[in-house]
Amino acid sequence: MEGTIEKFYATGKRKESIAKVWIQKGEGKILVNNKSLIEYFCRESLECIVKHPLITTDTLESIDIQATVHGGGLSGQSGALRLGISRALILTNPDLRAPLKKAGFLTRDARTVERKKYGQPGARKKFQFSKR
Repeated sequence: MEGTIEKFYATGKRKESIAKVWIQKGEGKILVNNKSLIEYFCRESLECIVKHPLITTDTLESIDIQATVHGGGLSGQSGALRLGISRALILTNPDLRAPLKKAGFLTRDARTVERKKYGQPGARKKFQFSKR
């Protein structure tokens, strides 16, 4: 078929956040929940995290990304989006796996919040000890 645009889909997870990512050839537009990347994340550091796989593979100017992200906070969402973008890039071109793997973008960060224990005010914090 002529004129069809090939889209690739991948998901990424981090903490409580889930990112659904669609990638296609384009001119470098990144939309997150129908907002621009800058508008959605507001912080340059989070923006950098999301763009890192694209910079590593030199595809920042040649790929359009549309993503929906929900759950967790902005930090977890940016990490989930980075993993989703990395997985989708591999689907577009399997040769990109080596640089992405070397940079550590294909590993899901399994760290989550430690649970609160009973008899304590938090996960690690203890009530003040009184000897008498």
